Amino acid sequence: MPIAAPKPCGHPGCGVLVRDGTGRCEKHPRKAWVRKPQAAVRIRGRKLQALRDQLFLRNPLCVACEARGITTRATQRDHIKPLAEGGTDTEDNVQGLCEPCHEAKSLQEALRARTRG
Repeated sequence: MPIAAPKPCGHPGCGVLVRDGTGRCEKHPRKAWVRKPQAAVRIRGRKLQALRDQLFLRNPLCVACEARGITTRATQRDHIKPLAEGGTDTEDNVQGLCEPCHEAKSLQEALRARTRG
């Protein structure tokens, strides 16, 4: 059976030729993927649907538009403090937003996450 040609180790700056097909030398093995210990547990499924319904019954309008004096129907259940930033999935941390306001807020959160590291 033919053997693949040796290739340099995939670790930046390492030029050791690797012949076993893994792409890394013995000195630079790939790290196993591990779930972040602080990963937030999200509510899903029917429970989430019920919570969304309750939120929109309590306040059917977009909170951000309402603050600007505009009346727009809320369609998104949004976390005021994002779960990725330590927020909780409780009723005191959620608000109703319309699609454009939710997209704008999500973009700001994504940009913050990129600058954090």
